[in-house]
Amino acid sequence: MLSPILVGSYAIVGVFVAIILNVARQLLFRNKNEPPMVFHWIPFVGNAIHYGMNPYGFFFSSRQKHGDIFTFMMLGRKMTAYLGVKGNDFILNGKLKDVNAEEVYSPLTTPVFGADVVYDCPNSKLMEQKKFIKFGLTQSALESHVQLIEKEVLDFLKTSPRFKGNSGRVDVPAAMAELTIFTAGSALQGEEVRQKLTAGIADLYHDLEKGFTPINFLLPWAPLPQNRKRDTAHAHLRKIYTNIIEQRRQNPDNQTQDMLWNLMHSTYKNGKPVPDKEIAHIMITLLMAGQHSSSSISAWILLRLASEPRIVEDLYQEQLNNLKRNGASLEPLQYKDLDLLPLHQSVIKETLRLHLSIHSILRKVKNPMPVPGTSYVVPINHILLASPGVTALSEEYFPNANVWDPRRWENQPDKEEENAELVDYGYGAVSKGTSSPYLPFGGGRHRCIGEKFAKVNLGVIVATIVRNLKLHNIDGRKGVPDTDYSTMFSGPMKPAVVAWERRSES
Repeated sequence: MLSPILVGSYAIVGVFVAIILNVARQLLFRNKNEPPMVFHWIPFVGNAIHYGMNPYGFFFSSRQKHGDIFTFMMLGRKMTAYLGVKGNDFILNGKLKDVNAEEVYSPLTTPVFGADVVYDCPNSKLMEQKKFIKFGLTQSALESHVQLIEKEVLDFLKTSPRFKGNSGRVDVPAAMAELTIFTAGSALQGEEVRQKLTAGIADLYHDLEKGFTPINFLLPWAPLPQNRKRDTAHAHLRKIYTNIIEQRRQNPDNQTQDMLWNLMHSTYKNGKPVPDKEIAHIMITLLMAGQHSSSSISAWILLRLASEPRIVEDLYQEQLNNLKRNGASLEPLQYKDLDLLPLHQSVIKETLRLHLSIHSILRKVKNPMPVPGTSYVVPINHILLASPGVTALSEEYFPNANVWDPRRWENQPDKEEENAELVDYGYGAVSKGTSSPYLPFGGGRHRCIGEKFAKVNLGVIVATIVRNLKLHNIDGRKGVPDTDYSTMFSGPMKPAVVAWERRSES
């Protein structure tokens, strides 16, 4: 029997040999028809640590060495990044026969959203599901959402223990995570569902979103503590929706025509009604889609404003100058008011530019993909990676790109696509264009369907907070927190505390 010391020695030698062979393979056996490989020492692990801790730092350093297109190893997977506007177009407008999103994301999203929706179904079915939820994203619906969102913010500022008294300190990411559940629930889900979205349900929701951890790309059903909480939360939330559905089916008269009603009366193209289980899963998905990015971006906006209190006052003055008043008080917000607040819009645009919630958009390669203008062919089973955030952070498009400067939008045209080709993937016409350096809501068939709602949600939240609170950093702190890249959706490092004070006018 081998001694433990001898076994350990063999193991060390084995690891050393594996590292040597891995390095030799990279240096001596490169396929010139494939994108260059980013060097890594450790087999399987590859570049996962650098990429995971600081994805944009990894992208820019790799780009400097290899150009816009390169391959890196992450936990046994070959990831081919194609950066820049050409890369965004190549990947985001890739044909269904060539690139696949479902195989990449389904292991991560299915335990969170539920079966038979989003990435746990064929793309054609997902397009139909998107068409169903456009019921709550029409122009008239967006206009009606403004009053609901404003009421939620005002109630939160008056009743939440986080804003007790006339001044204090608040952990911004925690507050915005809670508030945006209420705004998304009220606007997108209907009054009956909103009444059940209490602070306790908010805690369950946060257990559910913890399922979006990188390890779950590989081990989505592993018996980890966060996965057990995720599954418990999903079952509880699904039960809330199925109970409401059952009650409505028992009492079909006088039902509110909200999103749940719409899904209960929707049918797929094959004539089959949407099953109750799928309705519940779509509602969970809709809540998360409406809340998650708004939570992160609204937190970043408030943190940026607290670091620049003069801009808070400029925003407040903009409302006083441009919006109607009832005596000394500003009148309740209306949808049309948002167009009268260009600085507000610039603050949101600039924060989206610097703080995109998703740094990597992934697709699995199904057929060899020649890269136009190069000799490269991306092989089958590579994972393609686009990062619109890279162009948004590039000096060639945005001078002083790392500086948060909302007023930059006053002096340059909107970087989003102008006169872009529209295409209908099955849920209504959207912009096909991906050649803009500014793509905060993605592009192609998977472009975020809720971008108009997100802009309304953020606009009303920011405008309502600004007209009620003053914000500033505490203890002479400068700037904002670092970014937390530990989950699929990046956001501010927590906790991130700022000081607030109620306006005497409010």
